[in-house]
Parts: sequence; C-alpha cells; structure tokens
Amino acid sequence: MAITCTATPGASSALPVIEASRPLPWQKARILCITSVASRVKAFRLGVRFDRPAFAGQHVDLRLTAPDGYQARRSYSIASAPDETGTIELMIEHVGDGEVSAFFDAVAEVGDEIELRGPIGGSFVWRPEDGGPILLAGGGSGVVPLLAMLRHRARAAPEVKALLLYSVATGDAVIAREELGGRARDEPGFDLMLTLTRDGGRRVDAALVDDALARLGRPCHAYLCGSNAFVGTVSDLLVDAGVDPAIIRTERFGS
Repeated sequence: MAITCTATPGASSALPVIEASRPLPWQKARILCITSVASRVKAFRLGVRFDRPAFAGQHVDLRLTAPDGYQARRSYSIASAPDETGTIELMIEHVGDGEVSAFFDAVAEVGDEIELRGPIGGSFVWRPEDGGPILLAGGGSGVVPLLAMLRHRARAAPEVKALLLYSVATGDAVIAREELGGRARDEPGFDLMLTLTRDGGRRVDAALVDDALARLGRPCHAYLCGSNAFVGTVSDLLVDAGVDPAIIRTERFGS
C-alpha cells in the first residue's frame, strides 16, 4: 500500500519544519502488544525511539526480509499521538493477498522485531498550535492518521473544535469504533459522523458535507485520507460547499 501526501493547489506553506537533512535510519522496533480494532485490522504497539520530532499524521516505512534476502516494503500511518515516548501504534488492515499485511495478520507475534524508519511526512500533519476548527474525513483505513490527530488534540489542545466524517463499508469494519464513540460522547468540541456504505447507510455526498459544516462551522484546516476515489470526491464536495481549497490537505492510499 503506497501513501501519497498532497496539498490542494494554492495551499498555505505554513508547515512545521521537518528535518530532511539527515537520512532516516532503518532501526529495529519490537512488537509489545497486538489487539484487534476491526474485522480485518489489528493494532500493533511497537517499542521504538525516533531520532527526530514526530507530528500527528505522519507514517513509517516497514521492511520485511525473507531468509533468501527478498525484501518487501510498505508504508503505514502512525495511529498514536506523537507525545507518547518510546512507543508507536500502527493499525494494519489485512488486504487480500498482500504479503506484508498477511504477515502481520497471521505470523507476527509479541516479541518479534520489525525493521522500520520514520517518522515520514511534512504536509499532512497537525500540531496544537495550528488551532482549529478541524474537519477530518476518512474512508476505511484512512481514518488511522486522523485518529492520531484526534488523540493528540485530546491531550494537548482539547479546546480545539474537531469533527470526523468517517465512511466505511460495514459496521464490523469500523476501526477503533469503541474509542471513537467514547470520544464523541465524552469530549466537548468533538463530533463524529459515521456512515456505513453497505449497511443501510450511504456514501459521503453533498448533504452529509453540508451537515458536517453546519455542525463544525467553517474549518481552519481540513484533512482527507482514504482511497483516490474517496479523497477526490470529498475534496470536490468541500470546494463546492465553499471551503477554501488552500486549507484542504489530502493523503491517498493506493498505487
């Protein structure tokens, strides 16, 4: 699964400074805990220390090496807030016959060491000082980096207003459903809109976007993450609804 990070044309260049002068080293991370967070998604808590600051919304590269030397690499978003020390959490969906996701689904165990490098990414990030309101829109596993932003907001800037518009196929595929429901219930200023495309719900459309904007108010930042089709559709709907393209940042999963 490739991750592509883009900013809508005309977007502001007021981004955090990401250290690009030093190469990212490959390092070992130990699996500390594995939990199920959706029907085909497992969360992996990894023990690792980065050599540079991390931001909510970034990702890591993982590298698996077979006994014969064959290597497979994939990129996965970080789900944990960047203020955690010494650990990160990844949420990995088992996708068809994907060789890396199949390894994490059926082979990986607590205590295993995994090669990774990161954190990676400078455009699709949110910091408490960036403020809000924040509009987050995720399709399927695209919710993972948005979850990192929500976790960071809750700890570091709970006064910032945020809304998550989350589109997923079925109820059992909702990632971190219990956590998201609890946040919507208990955290002032956070609103959750969940739509199930195959369980009697609907895809994100103009009416849902209008509803989200009515609840949140005009956002200062918008982060969209999911498939190419999802991100393209929601971007167009937001612009049609009058959202400034300069505040829309996108991350796309796919080739």
